[in-house]
Amino acid sequence: MRYSKDWEDYELIDCSSGYKLERWTREILVRPDPQVIWKSKKENKFWFQPDATYLRSRTGGGRWQVHSKIPSSWQIRYKDLTFNIKTMGFKHTGIFPEQAVNWDFTREVIKRAKSECRNVKVLNLFAYTGGATVACLKEGASVVHVDASRGMVQWAKENAVASGVNEGQIRWIVDDCIKFVQREIRRGNKYDIVILDPPSYGRGPKGEIWHLEDSIYDFVKLVEQVLSDKPLMVMLNSYTTGLSASVMKYILDDVITDKRGGKVVADEIGLPVSSNGRVLPCGSTAIWMLK
Repeated sequence: MRYSKDWEDYELIDCSSGYKLERWTREILVRPDPQVIWKSKKENKFWFQPDATYLRSRTGGGRWQVHSKIPSSWQIRYKDLTFNIKTMGFKHTGIFPEQAVNWDFTREVIKRAKSECRNVKVLNLFAYTGGATVACLKEGASVVHVDASRGMVQWAKENAVASGVNEGQIRWIVDDCIKFVQREIRRGNKYDIVILDPPSYGRGPKGEIWHLEDSIYDFVKLVEQVLSDKPLMVMLNSYTTGLSASVMKYILDDVITDKRGGKVVADEIGLPVSSNGRVLPCGSTAIWMLK
């Protein structure tokens, strides 16, 4: 399993009985996680005195129960990146800390390419609040950031400002990702790196419905058509249990490796648990690279 050991502002303190106990800078949050099916003893005192707990509803969704005053929003840093976070609906905070390992990997790919005097163009699809976008901009790549939510794109812009990369080579696009890629194919635009972080289920700005398992193979076939002549990487993330690392590797091999060569590596990504030294699985990533 791949994970970052470099977080300082975020800590997964413990996890048990369907919940995670986390520190986000100074704020202690308890959030549900369906992967946490074990019921180890809750010995850490913060289980019983967090700043806020997300309570799930039996009818779907849930709500935050605030136990002590927390900011409406605050900042969290990872290395030289800064993100604005807040307690959102459906348990989220605005970033997925397990993705830090992928930010680091992508930055290394860009850094190597830049050392060879290559200008790197990145297409970040389902780009959310821009964790990967900000990381790529930090290494001097140009980025096209695409998400169907206007609010998420605005949040990503604010993260770019917080990280000092708002003046980088960036295009912010509010659009359905499939339709955007289809237009890029017609326009003949090409990219050296494509990052895909699709939701399990979602809707586009005009009500387009996305089911990951039904759509991802055909979408990867579209993505292959916007790769440059000497592409560097395609990164595909999944939080859906039915789309394992091995399944994603098979998709990338079938669509890209068989046509362009290269190789695919795939594995789970996770977060280290400070209370016991274990690692909580948080999804999977498959990465195609030409070399």
